[in-house]
Amino acid sequence: MKTVSPRDSAFLAEMGIAPLWHLRAVPAPIDTVAAEEEVATSAEPDIATMDWPALRAAIASCERCGACRPGAKPVFGAGAQQATWVVAAGATSADDEAAGVPVAGDAGKLLDNMLAASGHARTRDTYVTNLVKCRPASANGGDRAPNADEVAACRPFLARELALTGASVVLTLGQVAANALLDQPLQAPLSGARGQVHALGGVHLVATLHPSELLARGADKALAWADLCRAMAATRDGAD
Repeated sequence: MKTVSPRDSAFLAEMGIAPLWHLRAVPAPIDTVAAEEEVATSAEPDIATMDWPALRAAIASCERCGACRPGAKPVFGAGAQQATWVVAAGATSADDEAAGVPVAGDAGKLLDNMLAASGHARTRDTYVTNLVKCRPASANGGDRAPNADEVAACRPFLARELALTGASVVLTLGQVAANALLDQPLQAPLSGARGQVHALGGVHLVATLHPSELLARGADKALAWADLCRAMAATRDGAD
């Protein structure tokens, strides 16, 4: 078994281990100006060109999937808008919805400890977000895993967040976020994504467990620390 260095021990302690448009046939000449205005109003917004205020407004008014149910409160990403790391969880939880921030509650406290152990912080150089912005709710109102349509609907928002931050590393939390960004089936085991640094366009992707999983299985914190070490190494590589 590999000996844990004093430095690693200290870190672990800190962790707390565009649709088509068809003109209608009408008896009178078509008012082309009105038709153009109708298309401009109804067309899908170009998320890839939005700035932060436009992106937030688009998320707030989104009706792209079934998670955008009446009464849903989309949770926006939070943290440094110019970031080194983007931390992406799978879906908004009830804790997130209540707090209005991604990865909230006890899981959020553990995440903050994990970031601190690796030299990062939400308030300084890390942007934290959920892939699916509205909470997927079960029939009884509880949390559930997002489906493929919900993930596909929200993925352009995450892609734009990543571009706007200029981050060099994406740290995914849990199975859904990792598999969605790596174009794998959502139910594929996380073990298939962990243990390596992936290329995601021009950035590095490192997959790790969600803090809520680490709270339930404390022994897995050693796995998470190994993932954080990969992310730190990828950050150094990106700076070279």
